Amino acid sequence: MASLVTISASYGAGGSVVAPTLAARLGVPFLHRATTSTGKFAGPPPCDERLAPDEGRDVPPHRLLAALTHAMPVGPTQSPPSSRHQEENLRRDCEQDILSLASAGAGVILGRGAAVVLGKGRGFHVRLDGPSDARLAQGAAIEQLSEDEARRHMAAADRARVAYVDRLYRADPTDPVYYHLVIDSTAIPLATVTELILQALSAVREPVAAADSPERP
Repeated sequence: MASLVTISASYGAGGSVVAPTLAARLGVPFLHRATTSTGKFAGPPPCDERLAPDEGRDVPPHRLLAALTHAMPVGPTQSPPSSRHQEENLRRDCEQDILSLASAGAGVILGRGAAVVLGKGRGFHVRLDGPSDARLAQGAAIEQLSEDEARRHMAAADRARVAYVDRLYRADPTDPVYYHLVIDSTAIPLATVTELILQALSAVREPVAAADSPERP
């Protein structure tokens, strides 16, 4: 059974519930998200739907936020040299923990663009999503928020997650091409989602072995 799993999840899709549960079931380390659903840098564990904790212990919050909110490209595919340098440093720092787990061959990684970082040759990659109205209801239940508060969190979280991967990798984390398994996790209980992932892992014919990361877009 593959024991290196990445979970990408939109707000309300339950990644913050499924991922740590899956890590506990597999008995492997768990690596949290990067930023909060309000667009701020996350705090310490436990993991929640607010995208908990930092993308790398050595990455100052202002560097991550600056990379996501500033340094916009000067053309369709170019960034100023200083921005590119900043992004390269940030990307290197943010990938340290991901690559550490990949080298060990075991772990569950929530968010961080890990499926894009590793490529399909390393790990088993899962995407959790669902209709926006269903995600809104489930996100409100997970965070114990009102519908209006959850709607604000959903807009901020989805925007931050897409911006993070786009900023560092010029990739769209919602694109199913990066994943081995895509689940509408609003249509079935989250406990069942976890079981489905475990069944999928046990059904993989050959372990998803370590390989060199693909060239980034």
